[in-house]
Amino acid sequence: MISLWGTTAGNLLMTFIISMVPVIELRGAIPLGVYNGLDVWTALVVAIIGNLVPVPFIIIFIRKIFKWMQEKSEKLAVLVRKFEEKADKKKEQVLKYEFWGLMVLVAVPLPGTGAWTGALVAAMLDMQLKRAMPAITVGVIVAGIIVTTATYGIQLL
Repeated sequence: MISLWGTTAGNLLMTFIISMVPVIELRGAIPLGVYNGLDVWTALVVAIIGNLVPVPFIIIFIRKIFKWMQEKSEKLAVLVRKFEEKADKKKEQVLKYEFWGLMVLVAVPLPGTGAWTGALVAAMLDMQLKRAMPAITVGVIVAGIIVTTATYGIQLL
């Protein structure tokens, strides 16, 4: 069996997949991609694309998934409540500033922010995909630029 890991294609795939993982997202994917040999700009673009892939699915399906989880077991119901509480804490900022609030929530590369949190908040607020996706996309791009600049220096810009 031929292994992709360590190849350019493997590094691209790894960066793409890691950027889709909640909490890690592009904050971890960009430095890891570069560490494994990708060009900074390639890692940035691949991580942005990967980070955006789960967003529409979260916005469209998370309420149904949460309902299913709550019906399956009490432990899953507790987990759902934690996610809902997390989204609820961010709700006021998004409601007050709409596009800009959601964009900033996603753009700030700190724990508890990012595309997953932004999509979760948008879903909990019943925002339509066509309203939430542009704000989340801009937020992910800004977060990617912040992470890249913080990690590799201002000379890259």
